[in-house]
Amino acid sequence: MRKYITLALILVILCIPGVAALNVVSTTTVLSDPISYIGGDRVRVIAIADPTICPHMQGEIIPNRIQMDMDFLASADLFVAINGSVDKEYVMPYVNKFMAANHNTNISWKTLKDPSMVWNTPEGAHTLAQESASWLIGADPKNQTYYEERLASYNAQIDATDPSREERSRIAGQDVIVMLWQKEAAEEWLGLNVVSVFAPDFYNNGQSTPRAVINDIFDHPEKYRNVKYVIENMQSGDMAKGITEALHDNGIPAERVIFTNFPGSVAGADTLPGVLRYNKGLVTPSAASAAARGTSALPSPLGVETALIGMGILFVGLHYRRKEDQ
Repeated sequence: MRKYITLALILVILCIPGVAALNVVSTTTVLSDPISYIGGDRVRVIAIADPTICPHMQGEIIPNRIQMDMDFLASADLFVAINGSVDKEYVMPYVNKFMAANHNTNISWKTLKDPSMVWNTPEGAHTLAQESASWLIGADPKNQTYYEERLASYNAQIDATDPSREERSRIAGQDVIVMLWQKEAAEEWLGLNVVSVFAPDFYNNGQSTPRAVINDIFDHPEKYRNVKYVIENMQSGDMAKGITEALHDNGIPAERVIFTNFPGSVAGADTLPGVLRYNKGLVTPSAASAAARGTSALPSPLGVETALIGMGILFVGLHYRRKEDQ
């Protein structure tokens, strides 16, 4: 009888369909992070490019990573990409070539509706997460409710990165020089005052290179007198060291900080919400620093005069209470 029961259990187990995870290949961690979170245990995902280096500088790294993950690529159900110039030139072609040569497969990529969008603000991160969820739902509709619930949780984490009233009172209005790719986050999200922008040679006919900004600092030092931060973009290389040195040479003690765009590129920024939180923290001065520049770190709903009146009333009340007790 035991043998029959054991055999029956084996047959039942064999007849139960397994839960197959959706295998997703992403060009970068910008998409693999929201897909990993929203997909939960229904998805397995890898990113091809190294998040610590701009993909256009990974001519040898990307092919090596493809070779390391060749078995995963062969079993992939979904290929996703931002589809901006970096993806189109430096990541997707390698993957396309590998799949065509080794598996006779032409990839049908899922790509962002707006390849030039920014994702280093809560608004952009929400858009990115929504599109990521739509790809998962399209490929695996039976788990739609699960993905939508996970999306809501992910969006809540993004919302939590917005500066509080107290944080915004410290951050907003500080003068900064910023790398172009971080301008929108600095100006529109964090409320920083962008005095100048630096960028690669191809932008603005070469009029916004670090060298151009350095020349302007020496020609017009008064314009930069209150600059608090020089904001670098990690994946663009060391562009701003000379700018910071030029400010210091003119007696302006600005601090060079390095924002990132890619989850997993630095400790404390392992996720897209983590990236937002990390960048915000770099330009949030201490309470003492905020007070020194004349900004209240924690605005009080009561004015000084109101507080003094209240203390006076309390003193008089305590005085009469003691007299009654006597």
